[in-house]
Amino acid sequence: MRAFRETLEQDAERAAVVSGLSVDAKLGLYAGLLRARLHDIQLKRWVRTGVISKAWLATGEEATTVGPVHALERGRDIVAPMIRNAAACCELGLPVADMLRAYLGSDDSPSHGRDLHVGAWAQGVLQPISHVGDMVPVITGIGLTFKMREEPRVALTWVGDGSTKTAAAHEGTNFAAVQKLPVIFIVQNNQVALGTRLEQHHLAHDFRDWAASYGILGATFDGNNVLDGYAATKLAADRCRRGEGPALLVAETFRMGGHATHDEREARETFPDEWFRSWGQRDPIGLYEEHLKEDGVSVRRLEEIESGVTAEVDRAAEEAVRSRDRLPAGESALAGVYAKGG
Repeated sequence: MRAFRETLEQDAERAAVVSGLSVDAKLGLYAGLLRARLHDIQLKRWVRTGVISKAWLATGEEATTVGPVHALERGRDIVAPMIRNAAACCELGLPVADMLRAYLGSDDSPSHGRDLHVGAWAQGVLQPISHVGDMVPVITGIGLTFKMREEPRVALTWVGDGSTKTAAAHEGTNFAAVQKLPVIFIVQNNQVALGTRLEQHHLAHDFRDWAASYGILGATFDGNNVLDGYAATKLAADRCRRGEGPALLVAETFRMGGHATHDEREARETFPDEWFRSWGQRDPIGLYEEHLKEDGVSVRRLEEIESGVTAEVDRAAEEAVRSRDRLPAGESALAGVYAKGG
């Protein structure tokens, strides 16, 4: 908790952003963290009971998504999440039931049963793909459109520490830098790429100097501190709207599990037990809950929010399961594609 507070106090600009947040806004961040965690818990339940075969979870990394998304303008800005940033969908307005339907592959899911990578274009969320890093040039193109139209809008995407090594991520970032586009890239450094530890694929100690190689604004934030993530993103977004070009933010966090639910054992063998213990003590929800209590929010208020979000996710799961047998028709595979054989 001491480190949590010190993080918020060490940067005057970020401290000013946080101090300007209303109580409702702070509680909205808390609800967002809970919603993200409970969504993943529901997926894990489904895996254990055989409803689905596996799921990609963001346990321990929720603040890296929730903080930045809340710093954007809903209905105007655009985000492109990775699968571990699924919380961007519900925080920008997609019902949790629709997020869960994506895993069930039902016809009434956002992708109409095509893919479990869930997006919500109507809410400003691009549907991700499994090729991590490839959304960088896509979101850069959207940023170029904003600039050409002179619209004060921002496009944001997350990049895993491993996918920073892909050509698409490099080319997109470089183009955004040269063109001074209103784009934010968040390097979500959860210390591992699939099953490859950071030091096995990244020679430098961290990513702090990464932005300088592109000549753009760079900053690091605590990926387990939702307020730090919010403030860093808000400052970067304001800068984008002023036409000052892109920003590359580095979120330091940790993946508290496997690449997906099928390789939990391998994940525990990838890092020492001490890593899981130390990062577990920095759980983004527990830390933020204690911070809110110190900030004067009553336990009763927090319990009410937790009960409300729990009920929301429970209802969503029940609603989604009712769609389980609504599989898409075979011929629908030809709809919405760029080309098809004659």
